[in-house]
Amino acid sequence: MANYDLQNISADIVTETDQAVEKAIYERLQQQFPTFAFIGEETFKDGTTLTDEPTFIVDPIDGTSNFVHGFPVVCVSIALVIHGQPTIGVVYNPFQDELWSAVRGGGAFASQGSSTPRKLPLSSLPLENLQTASIGLEWGSDREGPNFDLNLKVFTKLARTVASGGHFANSLRFMGSAAIAICRVAAGQQDAFWECGCWAWDVAAAWCVLLEAGGIMVDGHPGKMHPPLHNRRYLAVRPATTGQQEFVEEFWTVIGDSRSTYGPALRK
Repeated sequence: MANYDLQNISADIVTETDQAVEKAIYERLQQQFPTFAFIGEETFKDGTTLTDEPTFIVDPIDGTSNFVHGFPVVCVSIALVIHGQPTIGVVYNPFQDELWSAVRGGGAFASQGSSTPRKLPLSSLPLENLQTASIGLEWGSDREGPNFDLNLKVFTKLARTVASGGHFANSLRFMGSAAIAICRVAAGQQDAFWECGCWAWDVAAAWCVLLEAGGIMVDGHPGKMHPPLHNRRYLAVRPATTGQQEFVEEFWTVIGDSRSTYGPALRK
């Protein structure tokens, strides 16, 4: 009972912190840009749509479970989206004082503490195959049904040896923050990130960082190279001199004919 109560207290604290951070961000942005729309995870209401108008999309705490457990892979994610396209992206991890930022057409940068911002990617070697790849993944909230089954299939095929029908990926990483994982892809620190089920506020800012660094974002299901921001299915692939298209096509073969139930949506 004590453990249950402690979990409830932790969840309440996180919810309060989420709401307080989002409120502070909203008020500051409203002062500077009163005509811009605002979509935040905590204040989002069903029926809200993403239009072509300038819109801030905010996740006040990405990495909630990490936050609860004191694991310092947590960030604030703020994006400005215009005509449905991420135009400015800022991702900040206050615990490690890491900042990733990008402006469409102006490049992407990363810094830590007082260090001079470094232009991304930090490296852009040719992209090889899944056997040499470090891939970011997440379990998501569904632990049964078709979405869970798809995760199990993909994770297993990536991990298995080639002889047993898998792809024997070099490394599978679960960071607990989609935004930070995508920024790591943008920097060239991991080769790809795949998740079905996250929301536009989880990926919008990092998406801008990824594209400006030279990476690509494609559909988490096979077939679509240019998915909408609110797609809910994402495969981010790092900047590379060659091999991005081939890598995407190989990853899509892992999914095969299986599908999640997630599709383009901007609602809870």
